[in-house]
Amino acid sequence: MRSRLFWVFCIVGIIALGILSRLVHTGFVIFDKYLGDALYAMMVYGILRLIGKAAPSAMWAMVVMTAIELFQLTMIPAQMLASPHLMTRICARLMGVQFGFLDLLAYGVGIGCIYFVDSLPTWRNTVTK
Repeated sequence: MRSRLFWVFCIVGIIALGILSRLVHTGFVIFDKYLGDALYAMMVYGILRLIGKAAPSAMWAMVVMTAIELFQLTMIPAQMLASPHLMTRICARLMGVQFGFLDLLAYGVGIGCIYFVDSLPTWRNTVTK
């Protein structure tokens, strides 16, 4: 069992990597576009993991990410970009404004990776066995 402090540091690290993935461009679409999407989903998993167990957190993270992606089909986030209010435009950018099936795949990969790492035994558990 990992501590809440572990998850807080993990979330902060994921956010930093996500911002970096948007600022540094490599020329590879997998890194430039989909790494940020996977990290975004991992952040949602980490937030949910603060309050719940691993498997339900993974499931709910995918539900949340799918709901956000499907919400983009309403065109509301795209319309929010035209708002005169800065916070509204920031929220639109954070949600994304264009639906993509590959985004859903990136979310699944990100959640799957962090769930796999989370499921590994901690160092403390391996020493005491």
